[in-house]
Amino acid sequence: MSILVIAEHDNKELSPATLKTLAAAQAIGGDIDVLVAGEGCQAVAEAAAKAAGVSKVRVADNAAYGHFLAENLGSLVAELGKAYSHILAAATTTGKNFMPRTAALLDVAQISDIIAVESADTFKRPIYAGNAIATVQSEDAIKVITVRATAFDAVAADGGNASIEAVEQVISNDVAAFVGEELAQSERPDLTAARVVISGGRGMQNGENFQLLEKVADKLGAAVGASRAAVDAGFVPNDMQVGQTGKIVAPELYIAVGISGAIQHLAGMKDSKVIVAINKDEEAPIFQVADYGLVADLFDVLPELEQQL
Repeated sequence: MSILVIAEHDNKELSPATLKTLAAAQAIGGDIDVLVAGEGCQAVAEAAAKAAGVSKVRVADNAAYGHFLAENLGSLVAELGKAYSHILAAATTTGKNFMPRTAALLDVAQISDIIAVESADTFKRPIYAGNAIATVQSEDAIKVITVRATAFDAVAADGGNASIEAVEQVISNDVAAFVGEELAQSERPDLTAARVVISGGRGMQNGENFQLLEKVADKLGAAVGASRAAVDAGFVPNDMQVGQTGKIVAPELYIAVGISGAIQHLAGMKDSKVIVAINKDEEAPIFQVADYGLVADLFDVLPELEQQL
């Protein structure tokens, strides 16, 4: 068997999600190649070559891949993927964008968001917002798979010595073009990579009260998230949303403040190592998954917590 892992990166640094996707690839077994597609991404290729278990790094360095357009990247991966038994990518916004196109071009069924590898053709993935786990077996010759990175421990970032080779194929399209992007700037860690996450829900009452969370987050070096209810109410932007339709996180510590614990929110954070819930409603579903729960008014607790820290 041979496996092609698509590297997640920003043209400068290799994302930790790639190292976790490599762990899934190792669980499948076989030779593992990594595709780094981007523009000016040589440093990413060199980092990928050092990752444990990688046999070869293939680099497609061209402006056509600089902004990871699904039309270009999906076609490239489909073309190169014909030589492999498995194609894996992290189930990030980028992976979810181009991998279905790759599967369609190869005329195979995509296996999405796997959380465990049973064998080379059998995988586990969550369904019904994580309330059930489906075991899926694929008979396709080429298996196109997205990996829930939070379910796997990252392989070592150092110790490997893979060869690096250039990919000459340049695939562009006349259907879609990159226009621009607006990136949210924050000194805090990224939600999906943070060691500690503190999230607020509808109980925060308004966006200004999220400053209470931010003060605690600054003391803990934490990222700040939100429930869908808080986002839909306009308290905070949607890039802070944690849940089934937001970001999937699994930090060492997750603090849920004023969050009732709707199913779709639990689906995005219940794999956290330690969960702390603060809510004045002792019947809130969040307490069913919390390791530690505090029934109290968040407006009393947060200032005191910040002071103690």
